[in-house]
Amino acid sequence: MAILVKLDDLLHERRMTLTELSEQVGITLANLSVLKTGKARAVRFSTLEAICAALDCQPGDLLAYVPETNTRRRSA
Repeated sequence: MAILVKLDDLLHERRMTLTELSEQVGITLANLSVLKTGKARAVRFSTLEAICAALDCQPGDLLAYVPETNTRRRSA
């Protein structure tokens, strides 16, 4: 995957659980879990904004681009 979700790291740094974030942001625990595990196919800007507000972070703190290797791209 080319986009890495660093939600676990931010939650750990803020000493916050996924359940607490879910309550603050108003997003279901299931949807946050999908995002946290990197299985989400898309993220709404409003969701990203709410998460950043709750965690006092920037979008770049939450997401990172990791280039795939040439081997993986050829086989896809």
